[in-house]
Amino acid sequence: MADRIIFVCILVLAGVYFWATSHIATLEIGDPLGPKAFPRLLGVGLLITAAMLLGEMIRDRKTVKQPAAPAAADTGNPAVVVMAVVITLIFFLAFETLGYLLSVSIYLLVMTNIFNKKGRWLVNSLTAVIYGVGSYYAFTQLLGVNLPAGILPF
Repeated sequence: MADRIIFVCILVLAGVYFWATSHIATLEIGDPLGPKAFPRLLGVGLLITAAMLLGEMIRDRKTVKQPAAPAAADTGNPAVVVMAVVITLIFFLAFETLGYLLSVSIYLLVMTNIFNKKGRWLVNSLTAVIYGVGSYYAFTQLLGVNLPAGILPF
């Protein structure tokens, strides 16, 4: 049942996102793709995610249900959900001050340690730092996006 709710939420979010993207102003001069290209690409990513979830739901319906292994984190626990929301709020508030690289890396480190317990500090740390550095490089160098540097000198 939870998969169906998530599927519907993704479709609603994608619809609202595409509607909001259609209201982005465009200029007749400049970049031929315009400012709508990247947001639309993200919207397509949402639809692909929804399609993958639908495929997984159809596949699971055809297979015989076996007892699921216990999850690494008890995501049904309201305290975990509240903690994730609070950490995300702190991330948003600290984003400008700390900068993209530090805030994303710290946020991912905390979130991966919440949802991927089992004492995997090294894997979680490497994942957070590599993603933070890789996405920072991709946005600033490859795509030319200005991201807040924060307290770091670059």
